[in-house]
Amino acid sequence: MVLLIIMYYLGQHPIMVSPYLDYRIFLLGIFIFFALKEIRDQNEVLYFWQAMISSYLLVFVATIIGSLGVLLFASLESRFVSTYVEGMMQYLKDFSEDDIKRIGKEVYQRNLSLLPSTNGMNLMITYFGQGIIIGLFVSIILSAILRRQPKTP
Repeated sequence: MVLLIIMYYLGQHPIMVSPYLDYRIFLLGIFIFFALKEIRDQNEVLYFWQAMISSYLLVFVATIIGSLGVLLFASLESRFVSTYVEGMMQYLKDFSEDDIKRIGKEVYQRNLSLLPSTNGMNLMITYFGQGIIIGLFVSIILSAILRRQPKTP
């Protein structure tokens, strides 16, 4: 939440950050790494499925907390939603004709028409969805790296 608020007040809307540059990749990666490392060190064995369940549980809880924080911040900061709408409107208007053809004119028009009705709940759902997807990829990578099979004699 602190990073989200800092980004917002520094002029970068946190929901409009490109997914591959999202701070949650780094943040979730650190938390998952140390959680899985602790589990592996305690049990001396960490199967891939155990790592995935553990890391995805952490991702799910962190994403719920972060999403509720987005909803709370949207209700406290009146410009949070409106700056998102303005930024996204500008982003969509900058699409080239080729981009519009690629996604479909109907989809483009629908997204443009739905944008003014965006509220804090929509941003919370967007943030939650992004967090779950980011967490899935980070979980898979770190679960594969940190797994440890039992030693056979």
